[in-house]
Amino acid sequence: MSWVDEYKKKLCSAEEAVSVIKSRDRVYISGNAATPYVLNKALAKRKDELQDVELVHVLLLGEDPLSKPEMEGRFRHNSLFVGPADRKAINDGRADYVPIFLHQIPALFLSGQMPLDVAMLHVSPPDEHGFVSLGVEVLSSKAAAEKAKIVIAQVNDKMPRVLGDAFVHVSRFQKIVEISEDLPQLEKSPFSEVEMKIGKYIADLIEDGSTLQLGIGGIPDAVLASLQGRRDLGIHTEMVSDGVMEAIEAGIITGSRKTFHRGKVIITFALGSSRLYDFIDNNPVIEAHPVDYVNHPFEVARNENMVAINSAIEVDITGQVCSDSIGTYIFSGFGGQVDFIRGAAHSRGGKPIIALPATAKNGEMSRIVPFLKQGAGVVTTRADVRYVVTEFGVAYLHGKNLLERTEALINIAHPKFRPELIREAKARHLIR
Repeated sequence: MSWVDEYKKKLCSAEEAVSVIKSRDRVYISGNAATPYVLNKALAKRKDELQDVELVHVLLLGEDPLSKPEMEGRFRHNSLFVGPADRKAINDGRADYVPIFLHQIPALFLSGQMPLDVAMLHVSPPDEHGFVSLGVEVLSSKAAAEKAKIVIAQVNDKMPRVLGDAFVHVSRFQKIVEISEDLPQLEKSPFSEVEMKIGKYIADLIEDGSTLQLGIGGIPDAVLASLQGRRDLGIHTEMVSDGVMEAIEAGIITGSRKTFHRGKVIITFALGSSRLYDFIDNNPVIEAHPVDYVNHPFEVARNENMVAINSAIEVDITGQVCSDSIGTYIFSGFGGQVDFIRGAAHSRGGKPIIALPATAKNGEMSRIVPFLKQGAGVVTTRADVRYVVTEFGVAYLHGKNLLERTEALINIAHPKFRPELIREAKARHLIR
């Protein structure tokens, strides 16, 4: 049987596709801009037929019908990275959160530690050889496709065909649902004056020929906007957004001096506008690989002059970084922060950077704090942290004792909070 005939034989409705899911199954759901909304909605309609179905995923975008209160006892999220879709359910106790380094997620499936009964993936149409691309999210979906007992494909003619180690053959699927639906978009917002100041401080640390890892939002966009005149920058990053695309088009990012995957932009997922999705479609400059490759600190470190830029919710005066929770309230996840901080630290000429505004709540709260909030988790340890950047400057902490790093961090806190930080530090004998 040709792959075309095999493909046609597997075509079905979303309702028929999710009918293979049974009570107490563990189901992997692709995430980010590859969240399979049609399949999720069809599965939600089966709530009265199912019990204790475990849903494993990273960040889900958009409304999630499976995490609503009435789904309790029917479906339970086991989230590897928390977002708006499942945040309330997790903090209400109706869902679970797994703290884990992003590069270690595929091994949960590949090793059998977390066996998968079903995987629901959102993919591109097949090419002439019968291979679909995982498109805007490879991450852990390739591992799920390899190990799940049953794999359901939501094939979308608007999913870009992203190159790299991002392909799955149609023979791996048991059910295929064809749709034509725009992918979720995340449009750029103007960055603030504070973010611009932070971006300029970070840009001053970036040399010609450096390779960058950055995320999405005001600070990464401000960094990219501050790089005019830089030459031959490269990208090896967890995610790519519109800002990176624009820097490529402007000739700032060429990858010509990269020491690993020269000339290529290496990613594991993409999130941005429809123009970004068009840009990465069949573009040989872009390569998407599984996250256990892209984010592995050993692989990251193969890029010389690797600059990793990551954010935080708060940093204490000894350098401990919290970025997944606000006190006991789970907000996001470990993601790739530690992966890239450690990878950049081991890169020749590398610079691991934590960047954050000095205050929150319209300037009423310092984000450089004496103690992390009660219940807050340490994502990046004080031994891992090297550069911390706010709008008030750069603190370099590596190799510094507690006194030196406390003074450095207080100096980049907002001036109105410095007296309080000094008092607390003196009380703990951290400064003289």
